[in-house]
Amino acid sequence: MTRKFPDTPDCPAPVAAFYAGSFNPFTLGHLNIVERALKIFPRVIIGVGLNPAKPSSPEDVEKRLEAIRLGVAHLNGVEVIAYSDLTVREARRRGASVLLRGVRSTTDFDYERNLAEINRAIAPDLDTVILTADPGYSAISSSAVRELSSYGEDVSRFLPPVK
Repeated sequence: MTRKFPDTPDCPAPVAAFYAGSFNPFTLGHLNIVERALKIFPRVIIGVGLNPAKPSSPEDVEKRLEAIRLGVAHLNGVEVIAYSDLTVREARRRGASVLLRGVRSTTDFDYERNLAEINRAIAPDLDTVILTADPGYSAISSSAVRELSSYGEDVSRFLPPVK
């Protein structure tokens, strides 16, 4: 059953987008994708995926969630959650009908396209929307930020301000 806007019967209702990742850390590039997605979707759910192959302590996950919540506090329509199930299952559980992905390069795009095809095979009711990074953010990756941080470099210019 397709939901409709009450005053426009031919237009489907707005959908929520599920933006999944490890977000370790959540960078300005991630924030840019969320801000731009909110121009398209009324609600964006940021899902911090917990990968059993990459164990994290509960404290680490809570710190990550809190940092993301602070980084998106100025935005309306954003929810930040942690999950450990398949992304498509969690997206459905949260009422999302779109999987949101961000890419910085053609390498990212190839990976995301393949992931979108797999997700479509197991969850044909969910579409994937891929947004390309704004040029100013295309060089920022979580792994580069983590590496710089491990050497004591100030990485605050790559992270959303916390208020």
